[in-house]
Amino acid sequence: YEAAYTHFIATGKRNFLELALKNADLIVNTFGNEIGKIHNVPGHQIIETGLIKLYQVTGKQEYLNLAKYFLDHRGHPSRSELYGSYSQDHIPVTEQNEVVGHAVRAVYMYAAMTDIATIMKDTKYKKAVDHLWENMVSKKTYLTGGIGSRHDGEAFGENYELPNLTAYNETCAAIGSVYWNHRLHKMTGNSIYYDLIERTLYNGLISGLSLNAKQFFYPNALESDGKYTFNRGACTRQSWFDCSCCPTNLIRFLPSVPGLIYTSSADTIFVNLFVSNKAVIPLNQNNVTLTQTTDYPWHGDVKIDIQEVNNPDFVLKVRLPLWLQGQVMDGNLYQYLSKNKLSPSLKINGKKYPYDIKNGYMQISKKWNKNDQLNIYLPMEVNTVVSNDLVTYNRGKVALEYGPLVYAVEETDNKNGFDDLQLSENEKFKVFFDKNLLGGINTISNKKIKAIPYYSWSNRGGGKMKVWIDYNSSTK
Repeated sequence: YEAAYTHFIATGKRNFLELALKNADLIVNTFGNEIGKIHNVPGHQIIETGLIKLYQVTGKQEYLNLAKYFLDHRGHPSRSELYGSYSQDHIPVTEQNEVVGHAVRAVYMYAAMTDIATIMKDTKYKKAVDHLWENMVSKKTYLTGGIGSRHDGEAFGENYELPNLTAYNETCAAIGSVYWNHRLHKMTGNSIYYDLIERTLYNGLISGLSLNAKQFFYPNALESDGKYTFNRGACTRQSWFDCSCCPTNLIRFLPSVPGLIYTSSADTIFVNLFVSNKAVIPLNQNNVTLTQTTDYPWHGDVKIDIQEVNNPDFVLKVRLPLWLQGQVMDGNLYQYLSKNKLSPSLKINGKKYPYDIKNGYMQISKKWNKNDQLNIYLPMEVNTVVSNDLVTYNRGKVALEYGPLVYAVEETDNKNGFDDLQLSENEKFKVFFDKNLLGGINTISNKKIKAIPYYSWSNRGGGKMKVWIDYNSSTK
């Protein structure tokens, strides 16, 4: 259904869409409360978001109603057989406040619930997704944005159950998290959801794909001992899997990334991700054409050129990442040892320009002219991260970040005493862009270690790796 929707939006052709609509009509005629229909819900949630896409393109209320029916009757006592918490079918969805069970099924369902909350102005659904998101972010999300800690059931674990060596973090779950957070942002306009999108996208999602785009991680561990075959029988990426959901999901996700860069409302353009691009954005029945030029995430310089503007009165909102504000993620699951807040700067046409900060965005209000140029600088420094002490696996350990990137140490770069690597207070780090290493990356190093972006690990063969490094804080 989603492919048919996308094909129609991209090409204007209805041949694929008509096939999907015929099938959707069959499902509408088969499932529901009415006499003669099957009173049940899907085992693996995904059709709900597809039906909503078909509703959005056709306006046919039956598709939206069936999506809500499938959600409303999940975990409902009127059904004789429930699939249980593994399938988020243990209690009604509006009563759920903890993310449980199969992580991919869960975030697909939460995405559909957010659609319903937005389209139907359903306050019960809104309250439920808010509680579920808070639980996931404050107790069940890895530093890389990965979710679903257990191999058994590809599932969320208990609160704060975030092991590193045996972390599951299915690539599909990371993709589903992006889909859900994108919907939460569109519902609220709040940047915190894009902070998690960025963290997931640059770390625990693209780690699922090798640099040559030919090998894949199904799970994405935060530690490897070079022996534990966490990746479906391997401890490095594989070319394919019997269950091929992660490779094919990446194939459909990566072309959709341009649709994540900007969002808009009637009079506002949100710049959510920093990626070089040219975009034509409809605004108040007029188009705004702009280009973005940047080498982010390696550096924090972003240039935005207003190339065409038919309506000069609009607000431009540029996201100020949480890492810039001395905060890792929403909640207190992770913290930076240094609470430094870094000051971004804005110039328009070469001159400093004032701005307001609202909901995590640099808010710029002015009459725009063709050829206006914005230069935004988002300063970066190496940050040392610690976990909430309830995450027992990370006690006495720290991780390193630079900008939006989480870093890892590989044995390949740290051959002497890898198992005994240790950091201490007041470390001095050097950041160096090595154009000849792993496609061109920023490395972090000092006299003890050399670290690379987590997403790029295991591209030089298998071996040991860890994100969380022993930390000596005895000088405190």
